[in-house]
Amino acid sequence: MKTGLKYILINILAVAVMGIIFYGCQKKTSKITIGISKIVAHPALDAVEKGIQDKLKELGYENIHFDLQNANGEVSTASSIASKFKSDKVDLAVGIATPTAIALANTLKDIPVVYSAITDPVDAGLVSSFDKGGKNITGVSDMTPVKEQIELLTKIKKIKRLGHIYSSGEANAVTLADMAAKACKELEIKFIRTTVTNSSEVKAAAKTIIDKVDAIYVSTDNTIVSAISSVSDVAWKNNIPIISADPSSSIKAKILAAWGFDYYKMGLATGKMISEILDGKKTEDIPTRFMKKTSDVDLLINLDVAKKLGLSFPKDIQEAANKIIKDGKLTTK
Repeated sequence: MKTGLKYILINILAVAVMGIIFYGCQKKTSKITIGISKIVAHPALDAVEKGIQDKLKELGYENIHFDLQNANGEVSTASSIASKFKSDKVDLAVGIATPTAIALANTLKDIPVVYSAITDPVDAGLVSSFDKGGKNITGVSDMTPVKEQIELLTKIKKIKRLGHIYSSGEANAVTLADMAAKACKELEIKFIRTTVTNSSEVKAAAKTIIDKVDAIYVSTDNTIVSAISSVSDVAWKNNIPIISADPSSSIKAKILAAWGFDYYKMGLATGKMISEILDGKKTEDIPTRFMKKTSDVDLLINLDVAKKLGLSFPKDIQEAANKIIKDGKLTTK
């Protein structure tokens, strides 16, 4: 009797385990639609988008459809994309950058939303705390070390006046501008700021401050990064160095140095989080994740720009750099 009962229990357990395995496999082979909305196309945000897709395919999601949308820097377009995702009943939506994430959060109340490449989701009103996700929203932050980036520049050139152009319509850009102002005050550097509302105004804004500054700081402001060549062209003609928080967009621009996140790896981290939600984990139980590993950060230095400006990089910066541009060629350590 005991042996028979044991046999029955073993069989029940085996069926249960097989059911769990089958359910998990079924979920990964079921048709899933994920809407991805980015505020604008530029190397960093494109890398996040690519990383998300690659990670989910790596994790075995075979029948997944990505609805890739670009708001082209327009908040109204971001809202229209959110409405489209709602109408299409996507299984999950991703907002790359603050404006698109806010648009998704305001529109999709019953569909999970994951934000990525957002500086401060709490300040943006997406979640109430870094330690806990919202009812249907959580994500990955790209909070950048502003003061350390400016300090890096001061090790290469003595700076008395630092210029900064930012988008008044991007919550993350305003937050970073305030952080830069605070850092400059602590470093006893005069902070000269000017704002734009869209990328077409960036070049004119650069021209208005270029003769008033010793250098320019570019944050992870999507409007400015999408028009980084406009800033670098003006700075190049006036022998003004630029320190950027976005290495991805700095490779093809005339940027002295760039220190920031590897946004492809941020995309991979975002894809991993998405898989957890698709597998049943509640967004409330997933706190905002930050890119904290040394391997998540890139330091790019441009020896060609330094030579033109009559500057040189200290030995420790050269040794720390994992991307170096010399004679027009990029070398990655």
